[in-house]
Amino acid sequence: ALEVVMTVLHAGGKFDKGSYKVSGGLHGVGVSCVNALSTHMTTQVFRGGKIYQQEYECGKPLYAVKEVGTCDPEFTGTKQTFLPDNTIFTVSEYKFGTLQNRMRELAYLNKGITITLTDLRQLNEEGNPYQEEFFSEEGVKEFVRYLNGTNTPLFNDVIYLNTEKAGTPIEIAMMYNTGYRENLHSYVNNINTKEGGTHEGGFRAALTRVLKKYAEENCAKALEKAKVEINGEDFREGLIAVISVKVAEPQFEGQTKTKLGNSEVSGAVNQAVGEALNYYLEEHPKEAKIIVDKVLLAATARVAARKARESVQRKSPMGGGGMPGKLADCSSRDPHECEIFLVEGDSAGGSAKQGRNRKFQAILPLRGKILNVEKVMWHKAFESDEVNNIIQALGIRFGVDSEESKEANIDKLRYNKIIIMADADVDGRHINTLIMTLFFRYFPRVIEEGHLYLASPPLYLCTKGKVKEYCWDDQQRQRFIDTYGGGREDAVHTQRYKGLGEMNPEQLWETTMNPENRMLKQVDMSNAAEADAIFSMLMGEDVAPRRDFIESNATYANIDA
Repeated sequence: ALEVVMTVLHAGGKFDKGSYKVSGGLHGVGVSCVNALSTHMTTQVFRGGKIYQQEYECGKPLYAVKEVGTCDPEFTGTKQTFLPDNTIFTVSEYKFGTLQNRMRELAYLNKGITITLTDLRQLNEEGNPYQEEFFSEEGVKEFVRYLNGTNTPLFNDVIYLNTEKAGTPIEIAMMYNTGYRENLHSYVNNINTKEGGTHEGGFRAALTRVLKKYAEENCAKALEKAKVEINGEDFREGLIAVISVKVAEPQFEGQTKTKLGNSEVSGAVNQAVGEALNYYLEEHPKEAKIIVDKVLLAATARVAARKARESVQRKSPMGGGGMPGKLADCSSRDPHECEIFLVEGDSAGGSAKQGRNRKFQAILPLRGKILNVEKVMWHKAFESDEVNNIIQALGIRFGVDSEESKEANIDKLRYNKIIIMADADVDGRHINTLIMTLFFRYFPRVIEEGHLYLASPPLYLCTKGKVKEYCWDDQQRQRFIDTYGGGREDAVHTQRYKGLGEMNPEQLWETTMNPENRMLKQVDMSNAAEADAIFSMLMGEDVAPRRDFIESNATYANIDA
């Protein structure tokens, strides 16, 4: 049976209804695919006081399953060791941070278990392999507090439910903070359903129904005074929630199979959340009023946001208006080959306009540092000229799916690559972070679909006679000095670029804009929860966590003197 599971497709336990109550697998191909795509793999099974083993090369067994030792009869489990085939995978090095985030996630979703992650590539101060343990006593309640990060809670309670409806175990934790964004994470059988699905739909429907009914019955005067119609989005502003359901036969949809399609789960979650939330509001009238007050504030801001968006939309290139005045557009109208540089300052913008390839490269100069959208209410961003210029130039639209929708529609995105090009100094990095915050909070699909990049301008131009070399860091510069100057700084000429404006158009093209030799860093959000916490900490109102982060990382900082 072990050899069959390891070498035959569709042999997983999920196809035997008696094997698992729930499973995160889809097609029973997981371990057999890992085996086939590994140059070497070893599997060990600990069972009945004995250890059984089989080894494989490129998916083929090297010998029959054999007994290789004994173990404690109480100890059971399976140990898998594999080496990915680097002729198939272009990147075969594991990112510790990715594994770290996943192990932390699993510990929160399965309270009481301990997960140990060991990295043999790193040694600690004692010379031992770096190791980290993950354990959560409170599970998803603790997960929600972690996701809240440095944000200020509306109240200390975490609203929690752990129940079973229609044969579906449901565990949900939620809380509100003073922020303006919804932060919802959902899981099915420990699998992150990034695209949502029926469980999220049931949760949102119950949240809107129960809170709206409570507001109408208990806060009628406040509703009348506000003179706004509240909707579902208003109830989710500042909401952080984790939804974890266990489904016997999950049906996943979407391109990446991360959207739950089981219709029966929607009703089960709807009922469970409705009952738990009704009970909480009745038992905690003070907290209920705080939530309703925030909802009314959100509704008022939403109306203001709609008016601001409509103003932007009228100016949008997709709405019949003109382009931003400073935009130097490219001649091509094929979005797949076009790219736009968001450039810091008019001086660098001028050099970029002269140095670019006009066929496929557009330039949008930005005036100084843009608005920090992390610190303002959602609609305030649309009052910023620089933010509006970016929205108009890119062809991003709001209110497409519904008039009040906050979701950015990028179906008519005008450029395949959006490249942030700022100075290679501290101010430049701050500008990078401000613009990335805008995209992460307002146009996350741009990042998710791989359109956002950071340019990497060089710090130095080193010359020795007719030999010249651009250097992107001090180590590269030192290598040039050692190679061509015999280790003496005064033997070579070094030009330090304080800003992009110091480069002439030819240099800017040669180092930063030419697709053949430039260095671009793609911005991704493979772990949205971690990214959300980092943006909140770095760009939010709370100073203390940011100060702690700076102090703990000061050793690694590269400060411009």
